[in-house]
Amino acid sequence: MRQRLLAALAALALPVPAMASGVIDNVNGIALDASGQVVRFRALLIDDEGKVEKLLPGRYQDPPRKKKLKKGESWPKGPDFKLDGAGKTLIPGLIDAHGHVMDMGLAFITLDLSDTGSLAEAQARIRAYAAANPARKWIIGTGWNQESWGLGRFPTAADLDAAVSDVPVWLEHADGHAGWANSLAMRAANVTATAKAPPGGRIEMAGGKPSGLFVDKAMDLIQKAAPPPAPKDRDIALEKAQQALLANGVTGIADMGTSIEDWQAFRRSADRGALRVRIISYALGLDNMVMIAGPEPTPWLYDDHLRMGGLNLVLDGALASRGAWLKTGYADAPGQRGMELIPSTQLRNMMSRAAMDNFQIAVDAVGDAANSELLDAITELGQTYKGDRRWRIEQAQIVDPSDLPRFGQNGIVASMQPGRAVADRRTATVRLGEARINGAYAWKAMLDNRVPLTFGSDVPTETPNPFVGMAVAMSREDGAGQPTGGWTPQQRVSFEAALDGYTRQAAFAGFAEKRFGSLIPGQRADFVIIDRDISVSRPADIRATQVLETWIGGKRVYMKGVKP
Repeated sequence: MRQRLLAALAALALPVPAMASGVIDNVNGIALDASGQVVRFRALLIDDEGKVEKLLPGRYQDPPRKKKLKKGESWPKGPDFKLDGAGKTLIPGLIDAHGHVMDMGLAFITLDLSDTGSLAEAQARIRAYAAANPARKWIIGTGWNQESWGLGRFPTAADLDAAVSDVPVWLEHADGHAGWANSLAMRAANVTATAKAPPGGRIEMAGGKPSGLFVDKAMDLIQKAAPPPAPKDRDIALEKAQQALLANGVTGIADMGTSIEDWQAFRRSADRGALRVRIISYALGLDNMVMIAGPEPTPWLYDDHLRMGGLNLVLDGALASRGAWLKTGYADAPGQRGMELIPSTQLRNMMSRAAMDNFQIAVDAVGDAANSELLDAITELGQTYKGDRRWRIEQAQIVDPSDLPRFGQNGIVASMQPGRAVADRRTATVRLGEARINGAYAWKAMLDNRVPLTFGSDVPTETPNPFVGMAVAMSREDGAGQPTGGWTPQQRVSFEAALDGYTRQAAFAGFAEKRFGSLIPGQRADFVIIDRDISVSRPADIRATQVLETWIGGKRVYMKGVKP
């Protein structure tokens, strides 16, 4: 199976010539201009470099031909191919401004617990996976969430031993900030009752010994013993991730936390012509940044498909595991405030080290204390590192309302994930209490403070489907339409802002706005043909949007119902 999949990576059986000019005619075209205003068009002209030549307000007309050619004249050249869009809606290719490409792909080839509704269901899934994969030396997986199970506590090694006790098992939480180990995994990692959590980590204890739950940097204690994915597994994972992204209309993604192993997989895919999705890469820490890019950001590679342009740091953990760093204690655990994963001086040193070589800085900050600390650091460093830096604050989930105006200073980009709001709604209310919700997932407040706002998924934590994200951004409701009218509805945004966040602003956030993102003439012809006009649809209907075709660089790379 692996050999067949790898052999198919280089091409898709979709009949569009390479490096050919063309026209996509008879479409309900919706794009954005340089200021984010909606532009309507009926035809899209693509030049022979795969770039947008022109957007036509009316149907395409072939170049007129004279009745008789003079000596030395030739008929005007028309496009190499034409596609009748049959009145379907065409929008710019969507860009996920914050995801984890390799983690997404690996979730497809390891144990996935994301759709389990109870501990018992998860245990049954783990037990079945172990039985179906008897040769595996470790069982690795992800996607569990005790809140989705209604468990009211964190799961333990004993819970996991009840499912599988004869093979080490290591399962990451859906948000990636906690891990769950069985007893054999802890034994393999030499984690005993005397184990100490590293700075920025927490080991949950029970009866004087580790319970099996490891938070943030404490996860390293188990991960160091677990076998890493082999290169061939990474290649397969990357291809599966691409297929899922393209099927959801995602033509570009900002990969947060790229390791050298991830980068090598990206390059291997691109070298054989199989990298279709555009990847804006942010390195996993300084070491990976230097190993991959060296003294400065890489150029755009493979016709604007890959670039290492920045550094990704993680300042705190997640709300679900009480790792988000808060200014005051958790409402449901008053003695806990979460954790600062990077001490203040070290944070500034790391940001400065990257900034001096002109790498862009993208820092994850979830809690209000983390966001305040990061705003302070950017204000300080902005005095030294001038120019267009586009300091990125990723997540920005819980912000002290007094700090919201500060996002409008120093050229900061707010990179937020709409899906987290509905996923975290109940958890956030329990963890924070009603009185501290005003600055939570505050998208409209960012726009009101004139902050460039871009949207992503944090995949695999949430679905990579950007239409779900748009619907949530516009409604603050989940898939069941709850809560009616939206959770803190004052933070809803318009359709234009939602589309902007997944297109033009997502490209701007990665210094790519001159290359792709808006279908402005001269940009790469990355676009999606969908089954409805989302500009006049209710959010609930936008959520149900189906992608019919995905095009990147003027080439069709996905068609619904056609296997790659």
